Amino acid sequence: MEVLLTSIFSAIIIFITIFSLMKAFIIAYKRNEISLRRFIVYSTSSIVIGIIVASLLPFGYQKIFDYLY
Repeated sequence: MEVLLTSIFSAIIIFITIFSLMKAFIIAYKRNEISLRRFIVYSTSSIVIGIIVASLLPFGYQKIFDYLY
């Protein structure tokens, strides 16, 4: 139960961070500080990395809780 709750709260934090990064990328693109290609690369890489990390969290937390208890 604690693994599930910990994973959910950590995933929420990760998704909030990705959402904030996306807002920063959009602002930078609108101000012509980054090109369209960099905007696409930064956006997709941050989304993919966030999804991978959020999907691997339960396994990592399970190992930590198994080690502690």
